[in-house]
Amino acid sequence: MTDVPTRNLGSLTVSAQGLGCMGMSHGYGASDDAQSIATLHRALDLGVTLLDTADFYGAGHNEELIGRAVAGRRDEVVLATKFGFANRLGEPTLIRGDAAYVRQACEASLRRLGVDHIDLYYQHRVDPQVPIEETVGAMAELVQAGKVRHLGLSEAGAATVRRAHAVHPITALQSEWSLWTRDLEAEIAPLCRELGIGLVPFSPLGRGFLTGRYSSVEGLAETDIRRSQPRFADGNLERNLAIVAKLEELAAAKGVTTGQLALAWVQHRGDDVVPIPGTRRQRYLEENLAALAVELSPADLAAIEAAAPAEQIAGTRYDATSLTFVDN
Repeated sequence: MTDVPTRNLGSLTVSAQGLGCMGMSHGYGASDDAQSIATLHRALDLGVTLLDTADFYGAGHNEELIGRAVAGRRDEVVLATKFGFANRLGEPTLIRGDAAYVRQACEASLRRLGVDHIDLYYQHRVDPQVPIEETVGAMAELVQAGKVRHLGLSEAGAATVRRAHAVHPITALQSEWSLWTRDLEAEIAPLCRELGIGLVPFSPLGRGFLTGRYSSVEGLAETDIRRSQPRFADGNLERNLAIVAKLEELAAAKGVTTGQLALAWVQHRGDDVVPIPGTRRQRYLEENLAALAVELSPADLAAIEAAAPAEQIAGTRYDATSLTFVDN
């Protein structure tokens, strides 16, 4: 496989596909550090530069893991991490965006990552109790201090993005975007393009569902977050599987996997789009990167969208509680 091509998120140049690292520590069952570090090294060897983590993933474990993996290879990596979840795992969700917490969280992330600066620092979720101007103002101070290079937001609504960008340029917006989550398309993506903000879709494979590898939640770890997500619930699951079956037919006709077809669709959303599919396994890392070479014609794109119309996806992407923390 040749080196991964690059794309620009605002003024930041990154690999055209990044690697989401959450699942190495959080959300999908037990961790395997040796396996994860081998996959991270393979990603760097193949030309992936954008590694995405957060202080919340594994209560800091993920940042420490990434820090170990990139030690000695710092100049090859665009490190992206996030702050905002101030609760411990298992506690009620607490979002903080006050200036004091921004500074505190950044220092903790730098320490865990073992680096002197973060390349792309996101607010993980918008704090509804704190004006975005205060949060981004504190983040801008981190840029001035040399501790952060670029700023980002995650799951932020259009009005928030515009207000934040007026305080300091926002380099990237990270939000869910895939064939079964297309909320960004009406308002947020056009606004980001107006302002020159790059788009970083997480879960571009629908938390693995769009690969066709899951026909039920049986076999998933008891701690796997998909067990509690509405789209994997009985009734919704069966309806969504019917959509995946149509995608499987289209993928077979093109000689690619279903996951590659779904990921290529996201890659074709624009040159300012850099998805970050997550995996712990080198096999799936390489399969995902091969989607960069999948060419989709306008007819292909239309057929894919007809097979997976947004209005036919069954279930919300989060449960009711989690949806309250998404800024609109």
